[in-house]
Amino acid sequence: MPGMNGTAMNDARTPPPLKPADFHILLALLEGPRHGYEIMKEVERESAGTVRLEVGTLYRLLARLLEAGWLAEADEDGRRRNYRLTRLGRRTLRSEAERLALVVDRLRLRKLLPQGNI
Repeated sequence: MPGMNGTAMNDARTPPPLKPADFHILLALLEGPRHGYEIMKEVERESAGTVRLEVGTLYRLLARLLEAGWLAEADEDGRRRNYRLTRLGRRTLRSEAERLALVVDRLRLRKLLPQGNI
């Protein structure tokens, strides 16, 4: 699909945008390992309630993120399985944060958002 300047939006160098739930799960693990319930609550808190994950959905997403190599299992906490970001997961999160920052910059240039930090 062409971008605003007529070029492909996603080429070999540009990863596709992350789905909101994936982004928030990776973000929830940025400060360290967490178990599923902690991830679920942190995602809800960080997204101001706009992203809510049901238990079944969360574990399907975690399995997919593990398979993608963005997460790894961390040490168990009793019965709970903990998850942590991998190096690839951190790079993926950073890439998405940079993409979002560019979007915000464009919106500010077009005066859809105020200048400066919001």
